[in-house]
Amino acid sequence: MKEQLARNISIYRREKGLTQEELAKILGISFQAVSKWENAQTMPDISLLPQLSRTLEVSMDKLLGYALQNKPITIYEEEYKTNDYYWGTEPNQVCYQILRAMPPNKRLRLLDIGCGEGKDAVFFARNGYDVTAFDVSEAGIEKTKRLADAIGVQVHVFKADILDYRLNSCFDIIFSSGVLHYIKPEFREEIFNNYKQFTNPNGLHVMNVFVNKPFIAPPPEKEPHAYKWYSGELLAHYHDWLVTDSSEVIFNCNSSGVPHKHAMSKVMAQKV
Repeated sequence: MKEQLARNISIYRREKGLTQEELAKILGISFQAVSKWENAQTMPDISLLPQLSRTLEVSMDKLLGYALQNKPITIYEEEYKTNDYYWGTEPNQVCYQILRAMPPNKRLRLLDIGCGEGKDAVFFARNGYDVTAFDVSEAGIEKTKRLADAIGVQVHVFKADILDYRLNSCFDIIFSSGVLHYIKPEFREEIFNNYKQFTNPNGLHVMNVFVNKPFIAPPPEKEPHAYKWYSGELLAHYHDWLVTDSSEVIFNCNSSGVPHKHAMSKVMAQKV
């Protein structure tokens, strides 16, 4: 819990735009104390937790890592509550690319970041990968479990917010499709460094992200917690890895019932 608390204090302090010195002044303590909290050297005195919670505008449960968010993060939470699968049950085409690039001839741990309703996670499990997956949507998690049960495979799936969650064990493959726009720009380097650190040697990352193009109109879905990426930004996080695929496409979408276009960048990179 100490490391989780340390990480959360750092994250929520920066979200409020406070320096360690400014937070320390509000709490009436030294900035060295705040630094030690964020480095997991010490923990705040229990008497300071209510004021710390109020200052950072998060609940104490969330600060301690027990609650994920105080309000809905994704606009798809309600969409996922229907019996139908909003995105269907056919896997993303890039899943087949992963299957060819790193087939599960031995036990391979795969992480699906932002699994939605689970179509890709279940595909990977069906093909022999040891799959862990997370999403911020309660309804999405339940539908992932339901789909896995229907297919007869096991997926270790849990609820987590991409902004809060950090890896502490290694994976062979890390995959994410269509959720990286929920990462605020100021946290991208830290989060990607965490993903890269907890990837086994010769491990594979396959990521895609929506990118901003001035000639494409904004999508009709209004996502209050989405943040723009730009062409080449995702690739830059893998300057020290072997990049085996880096492409950008523009495609038509009708997910909201209103025809529109998206631009998306994809990176496939290996840790060597």
